[in-house]
Amino acid sequence: MIAADTDFDGAPLFRGEFQLDDGHGDVVAATLRVSALGVVEAWVNGSAASDELLTPGWTSYEWRVRYAEWDVTALVAPTTVIGLAAGNGWYRGRLGWTGGSGYYGDELGAFAELRVSFADGHVQVVGTDDSWTAGPSPTTANDLYDGQSIDARRRSDAWLRPGFDHDAWSGVHALDFDVARLTPYLGPPVRRQEAIAPVRVWESDRGTVLVDFGQNLVGWVRVEVAGEEGSTLTLHHAEVLEQGELGTRPLRTADATDRYTLSGGFDVFEPTFTFHGFRYAEVEGWPGGAAALRAHGGLAAVVVTSDLRRIGRFATSDPLLNRLHENAVWGMRGNFLDVPTDCPQRDERLGWTGDIAVFAPSAVFLADAGDFLRDWLHDLALEQQHHDGRVPFVVPDVVKYIDHGSSLLKDETTAIWSDAAVWVPWAVWMAYGDRRVLEEQWPSMVSHARRVRGLLSPNGLWDTGFQFGDWLDPDAPPSAPWEAKADRGVVATICAYRTASLVARAAGALGEDAAVREFRGMAEGLRAAFTQHYLDSGRIVSDCTTVYALAIAFDILEEADRRAAGARLAELVRASGHRISTGFAGTPYVMDALTRTGYLDDAYRLLLQRDCPSWLYPVTMGATTIWERWDSMLPDGSINPGEMTSFNHYALGAVVDWLHRTVGGLAALEPGYRRILVAPRPGGGIDWAETSLETPHGRAAVRWSVESGTFTVVAEVPEGTAAVLRLPGVADESVGPGRHRRSVRLPVDLFSVTAG
Repeated sequence: MIAADTDFDGAPLFRGEFQLDDGHGDVVAATLRVSALGVVEAWVNGSAASDELLTPGWTSYEWRVRYAEWDVTALVAPTTVIGLAAGNGWYRGRLGWTGGSGYYGDELGAFAELRVSFADGHVQVVGTDDSWTAGPSPTTANDLYDGQSIDARRRSDAWLRPGFDHDAWSGVHALDFDVARLTPYLGPPVRRQEAIAPVRVWESDRGTVLVDFGQNLVGWVRVEVAGEEGSTLTLHHAEVLEQGELGTRPLRTADATDRYTLSGGFDVFEPTFTFHGFRYAEVEGWPGGAAALRAHGGLAAVVVTSDLRRIGRFATSDPLLNRLHENAVWGMRGNFLDVPTDCPQRDERLGWTGDIAVFAPSAVFLADAGDFLRDWLHDLALEQQHHDGRVPFVVPDVVKYIDHGSSLLKDETTAIWSDAAVWVPWAVWMAYGDRRVLEEQWPSMVSHARRVRGLLSPNGLWDTGFQFGDWLDPDAPPSAPWEAKADRGVVATICAYRTASLVARAAGALGEDAAVREFRGMAEGLRAAFTQHYLDSGRIVSDCTTVYALAIAFDILEEADRRAAGARLAELVRASGHRISTGFAGTPYVMDALTRTGYLDDAYRLLLQRDCPSWLYPVTMGATTIWERWDSMLPDGSINPGEMTSFNHYALGAVVDWLHRTVGGLAALEPGYRRILVAPRPGGGIDWAETSLETPHGRAAVRWSVESGTFTVVAEVPEGTAAVLRLPGVADESVGPGRHRRSVRLPVDLFSVTAG
């Protein structure tokens, strides 16, 4: 791992030139391995080595730095030049909301190893060493939060050709870096996904040029422009407009601004050492202003994310519901950029564990996300190992380095957030049936469950210590999102029960018989303590929607208490006018709780509600991603006055898991969908719905429709699997692979619910 003797504006170029060994015949293979402390791009003899971006991404750098490996056989030549361009990335750039940077180190590092195999079996290996040189790049500033500045006058590809005169460049030096920290990617790399043209370009009332790309996305704006040499274009980014201008307040201190200095010829700019969460851009300095930009184009929004294959689909007869689902898809795309983050736009963008803990079942249906999450879980386990078994609030855990000056973020194990150690690998296991995730994460899962057990009070409850609780309860003050209706001890105890139960089930899958007994015992102890201290005649302490939703969804209640809890839950949902009354903890589970206790009608009314707070309110306000708050934008078009609000926060989109299983009717009965449950539950005035999934065994699909009171279901079951058809009013039916069509008559009141 080498570093430049001169920093070169935080974006140095590195260059190495070498000769292929003679006398060994043709080159039959050439592989380039690349990594960095920072982010890096690579060229071989002037051609890009890969289309991957932001390599090597963000890991727990203290113990694990990934490397990329690319086939460059077609690029090597007798004289070969390897070029590397480095940027600050997560390693040295700003992280967190306090303005700090360089938490992992103050020097950028670059690593390359080229392995060339010849026809006679000879292998030549060359790479970064003290013979390399470093020089300036066109990038004059770069930061993930603040943006990138590029001076096209400094562009030249001469440094990528043999014989380049690098006398004006600096030397390099070796960094104190243990190469044993280098590890291959488990998950997919980051790549460009698509380019989106503007849907509108106009001049605002104060004379700025504004551009609307029609979709809140993550990436950057590609610029193609010709203008006066030395003139500058400035692009500001934001997710929404407020009073006709960019709504930048939610970005907090993130500048989210790219600056381009023109060469005087035709220039193309892409700021590949940053990314922004945005729908709108403000452009300063465009030659000819808004009219010229409208007439000739030159801008495209480039969507950037981890390269995940889409495997799950869902659609219905309700356009608003379809848009809600698409909002969750776009939210996942934007926040699955190397790390599953909370938001992609403001001065945060951290891998909050609570968000992915509740969204993981949705994620593994929407995309083939198993390796992406396995990669992240490796970092979770490393952080946990180095923190006495505590799962941090964010992974990778940069918060441990930040003096945030707040008593809120206490260094403790907490329900839901720390439970990601168990809930995420379980979701991956159920989706794909890949034992590796349980085998790899088993020590982490056990360690977390035992730590929770050690935090229980003598009464058997998890009722002490810091808890986020039902974060962002809509009834909490905007400035105090932790002040929820749900008792924190109730929430934590129910979550601890779920964690113990899942670890026991994972132990069963792995053949860990002693652990099965251990964690079943832990779960039963939590159930007994919950029943004794928090349950009284069917009522749960704090008597609010979230505590009933969690108690039902996580199966902590006996049957009689479950029936009573379901009735009380439905009563509370009706009392709220079928508006959302749950926060971060309860929202992902309230629909299942209503459905499982016989209140499907109330679930549909809650789903289809359009008044705030509701899932569809943001859709009616033009949202194209999931918001952090139910009212991130107020009905008058102004932004929520709270300090913390985002328009791309996927966590509350976890309702799509219920859409897939209940409205769509497709769920796994066994890990990896070896046995499938086909059980659509029609209602809400929806005329038809369809869902499909590329399972590990092939495509599974369900489509249903209602016509004149007849409910018709068509199911596709892949080879090597079996399915249970569970349709209203008839006995379960077991079926094998193939296409199955069934029709039943339904009561008319199933179709009486409409959007409220």
